[in-house]
Amino acid sequence: HPDKNKDPGAEDKFIQISKAYEILSNEEKRANFDRYGDAGESQGFSQQQHRQFHRFHDGFYFDESFFHFPFNSERRDTSDEKYLLHFSHYINEIVPDSFKKPYLIKITSDWCFSCIHIEPVWKEVAQELEALGAGIGVVHAGYERRLAHHLGAHSTPTLLGLINGKITFFHNAVVRENLRQFVENLLPGNLVEKITDKNYIRFLSDWRKDNKPHVLLFDHMPVVPLLYKLAAFAYRDHLSFGYVYVGLRGTEELSSQYNINVYTPTMMVFKENIDRPADVVQAREMKKQLIDDFLSQNKFLMVARLTSQRLFQELCPVKKSHRQRKHCVVLLTGEGEKFAEAYEAFLTFAVANTKDTLKFVHIYSDRQPEFADALLMDEEKYHGKSAVVILERRNNAGKIAYKALEEPWQGSKEDNFILLDLLDQLRTDPGLLSSETVVADLNDELAPMFLIRWFYSTLDYISDCWDSLFHSNWREMMPLLSLLFSALFILFGTVIVQAFSDSSDTREAPPSGKEETAAKTEKNDASFSKESNSRIPKKGFVEVTELTDINYTSNLVRLRPGHMNVVLILSNSTKTPLLQKFALEVYTFTGSSSLHFSFLSLDKHREWLEYLLEFAQDAAPIPNQYDKHFLERDYTGYVLALNGHKKYFCLFKPHRSGDEGGTPGSCEDYNALQHAETRGKSSCSPGSRSIKNKLHKLSFWMERLLEGSLQRFYIPSWPTLD
Repeated sequence: HPDKNKDPGAEDKFIQISKAYEILSNEEKRANFDRYGDAGESQGFSQQQHRQFHRFHDGFYFDESFFHFPFNSERRDTSDEKYLLHFSHYINEIVPDSFKKPYLIKITSDWCFSCIHIEPVWKEVAQELEALGAGIGVVHAGYERRLAHHLGAHSTPTLLGLINGKITFFHNAVVRENLRQFVENLLPGNLVEKITDKNYIRFLSDWRKDNKPHVLLFDHMPVVPLLYKLAAFAYRDHLSFGYVYVGLRGTEELSSQYNINVYTPTMMVFKENIDRPADVVQAREMKKQLIDDFLSQNKFLMVARLTSQRLFQELCPVKKSHRQRKHCVVLLTGEGEKFAEAYEAFLTFAVANTKDTLKFVHIYSDRQPEFADALLMDEEKYHGKSAVVILERRNNAGKIAYKALEEPWQGSKEDNFILLDLLDQLRTDPGLLSSETVVADLNDELAPMFLIRWFYSTLDYISDCWDSLFHSNWREMMPLLSLLFSALFILFGTVIVQAFSDSSDTREAPPSGKEETAAKTEKNDASFSKESNSRIPKKGFVEVTELTDINYTSNLVRLRPGHMNVVLILSNSTKTPLLQKFALEVYTFTGSSSLHFSFLSLDKHREWLEYLLEFAQDAAPIPNQYDKHFLERDYTGYVLALNGHKKYFCLFKPHRSGDEGGTPGSCEDYNALQHAETRGKSSCSPGSRSIKNKLHKLSFWMERLLEGSLQRFYIPSWPTLD
C-alpha cells in the first residue's frame, strides 16, 4: 500500500493489484481478459499507453504488449467476434460442417495495417456470403497460433477457403467480385445441370437410377445463382439439381408444360411422377431459409429404394420413445417388367396413405439378399414374387421387430385392404409386430468403383501439387524442393558412376565368339554359386565386440533397418570357453552383412537383461523382488538376436548338459578351425566342456533366425545400458 510503503513504484503496484482483483472477481471481465488480454478499462489503458510511449520515445524500446496497443480489444471490430474460431471448435465442428457448405476464413492479427485495409471489403462480403449459405470464420494468429499453423498461414492477413476438409488459399486482390468468385470456384462443377427442352425428360427420369428427387429452378438469370449452387452442395446427397434459364431459346416447351411465370423465380421438385411436380415454391426473392425449408421437406422419393445403410437409418430411424415411434412399410421386389405392376400398386397405396409416422420404401431382393432372407425366411411362396413387410428398428445393432403379409403382394384390392387393416391395428396395438430378427448392414449399391475413386483421388492430389507449386511460399515448398533435389542428386550420381564403369569396361578388347560364350557360362555359374552360397564367410575370423554403454546406441538403438545384433550373455568366469564355442557355432553365418555379433557381461548389466526377459514370459523365468534366489539365476549362455529398428528380439536358451542329440563342441573342434580368432586361452577341462555345451545346437537356431521362423518378443523401447 502506498501509505505504508514509500517505494516510488508502490503506487503502480497497488493499482495493478487492485485491477487484477477486480478482473478476477468479475466473470465477464475475466473472460474478456482470457480471450483478448485486456479487461477493457479505459483508465488502465491510457496509463499503459502513456508508459509505453515514454519507453519508445526515450530508448526505442518495444515492449511486447506495445504491439497490441493500437488494435486491442477496445479497438477491435466487434463484427468479427461471432466468427472467431478456436482449434477444438475448428476440428470438431467446422471441418465436418465443410462437407455441407464451404467456409471463407480470414487469419488476422494485431498491429496489421493490411488487415485494416481489407476490413471494409471483408465485412461486406462476409455478410453477403453468410446470407447465401456459406460459412465465415476468423482466426486471430496472436491467440490461436496452433490453429494458424495448422491452416498453413504464415503471414497476416491470409484468406483461405475450406470445403470437404480441404484448404485452398486465396491469391488475388481482395475485392468483392474476386472473393465471391473464389467461394464459387470451391464448389464442384457438376452440382447443377443446365436443362432445356432437349434434356429435361432424361433429367427427370433419372430418379430410377440415382434414387433421388430432382429439383428444377426456373429463373431469368443467364448464370446459375450462387445461392442455388450452395443449396445444391448442401443437399447433394439427397437431391439432384437442374437450372432452367427461361430467357434462353429452347426452353419454351418446358416453361409452357409446367406453366412457369418467367418473371418470378420458381422452384419445383419432381419425384416418381415427372409429369407433375410434387411440390412448388415461388418468390420474387429466393432466400436461404425459404429454400432450406422447401428442400428439407422433399429429401426423399415417395417410395424410396433402400440402397445403403445410411439411407435405411434416415428413413427408418430407431425409436427413441413411444411418441416418436416410426414404422417402415417395405416392399421386397425385383427388377424388370415382371414386378412393375406390383410396384405401381404399392406406390399408389403409399401416396394415398403417407403419414409422418409411416415411411414407404422398397428394396431389390437380389441386390440385398441377406436383408430379404432375414425377413422372409427363404420361404418358397415368396420366390419370384413381391412381398410386403412392416418393420420397426429397435437398436443400431440391426435388431428389428416386423410382421410380413401372409401372402405375396400382387397389388390387388384385397392386398390393399389387408395392408390398410394391419396399419390401422398397428396404431392401437404396437405388439402386432411379433417377430424379431437381426439384419446385417445393407450394401451400398450406388458407391463408385475402387478404380473411379482412385482416379478422382489422384486428380485431386495432382491439382493440389500444381496449386502448391505456383502459389505456396518458400517455407511450404522446402520439403518438396528438398525431395526433388535429393532425387536429382541420386540420379546424377548413378549416371556418373555408370559412365565411369562403362568407360573402364570398353578399354578391354572384346573376346571372340567362343570365348564370349564361355565367359557368359562361367559368369552365370559364378552368379548362381554366389546366390546359393551367400553366407560363405568373407573373413577368416569372427568379430565379436563387447556391448557397452559407449557403442550401445550405434550397435543397437540406431541399428540400420534389416540388421540384427546377435548378443551372447556371459560372465567373467565363463567368458573364454563361451566365446570359443560361440565363434565356432556362428562362423558359417559371418558372410551375412546384416548380422553383427557381440557379447554382454552379465556381471555388469544384469538389470538390463532381466528387463528384456520380462517381455519373453513364456521363454524365460521372470525374476521378482520377493524371490530370494533371483540374483543367483544363471543367464550365461543365453543368446539374444536384437532388431534395433523394429524393437523386437529372439531368444536362445542354453542347451542343458543332460539333453541328448548332437556332440558338444570340444577344444579339438575349435582348434580345427584355424582362422577363427578368440581371446584368452583354450581349455579342455570337463568344466569347460559343460560350459561350451550350453551353446550346443546354436547353429540350428541361427538357421531358423535367418528363415524368420523364430518367435519374436516386442518391446516398447530399448532400455538404457548403464
